[in-house]
Amino acid sequence: MKIRFLDRATLCPQTVLRAPGFAHEWAVFEQTAPEQVAERIADAQIVIVNKVRLTRAVIEAAPRLRMVAVAATGTDNVDIAACRERGIVVSNIRNYAVHTVPEHTFALIFALRRSICAYRDAVRAGRWIEADQFCFFDYPIRDLAGATLGIIGDGVLGQAVASVGRALGMRVLFAGHKGVSGQGALYTPFEQTLAQADVLTLHCPLTPATRHMIGAREFALMHRRPLLINTARGGLVDEEAVGAALDAGQITGAAFDVVSVEPPALDHPLMQLTARPDFILTPHVAWASEQAIQTLADQLVDNIEAFERGEPQNIVGP
Repeated sequence: MKIRFLDRATLCPQTVLRAPGFAHEWAVFEQTAPEQVAERIADAQIVIVNKVRLTRAVIEAAPRLRMVAVAATGTDNVDIAACRERGIVVSNIRNYAVHTVPEHTFALIFALRRSICAYRDAVRAGRWIEADQFCFFDYPIRDLAGATLGIIGDGVLGQAVASVGRALGMRVLFAGHKGVSGQGALYTPFEQTLAQADVLTLHCPLTPATRHMIGAREFALMHRRPLLINTARGGLVDEEAVGAALDAGQITGAAFDVVSVEPPALDHPLMQLTARPDFILTPHVAWASEQAIQTLADQLVDNIEAFERGEPQNIVGP
């Protein structure tokens, strides 16, 4: 069984990637450019990818391909329809980030809610000495207890974030789907969630229906000037509108761990905000605790071994 891992560098070097427990030929590439994909998978039966794109053209050029093992939860880099037509199994990773993403989410929330970065930078610039007393009050500090946490996305991660929020004494609202009514008592209508939230955090997939689900119109509905946190997917928020919303005071702050194009260019709208005290951009690392990445790697090999046994798991459906 010929196995090709096209972008091993997307997992940290310390991660142990055990060899599958069956006879195989294993080739690992740290990175693979688009023009190299077809050649590298031409005779492979199993291909492992994290972010490398598998288009219909390269899939059709790999006649022996039987399985795509995605080293992530998101599979938008793989042409699922082309795989389905060929009977190629696509498996992904699930529920590995149930601690790391919520923890990163709240690290961003705490940093903004308590102006941690702003105070750190002020101390570095000499403001504390200039104040000539034991403290100074240049930036707002707000508790989370009693605040309303609006969550868009009620999967494993959204539910985990809700549990942390409740433990901190927050009131939790799960937003209903945008433009959909009558989803029941467990959900607060989308626009009502925007209006009531003190912190709004995104934990939903990027689909045609959710692309730019937050834009200028939605920022105008955020009456409580919330923090906006996106550790889900780039593209859920109209990135061009974030700076304007901060300038207009429609949101108190924003933190993103994901961008529509990664890495973003220096002139990207979010990169233009990184000097602001009310904005934080981290490089898509909410998922990347050492424990979470090791869990991912173990599950990745589990998926491959299950496929070889004829018992494929974590299959990505239509």
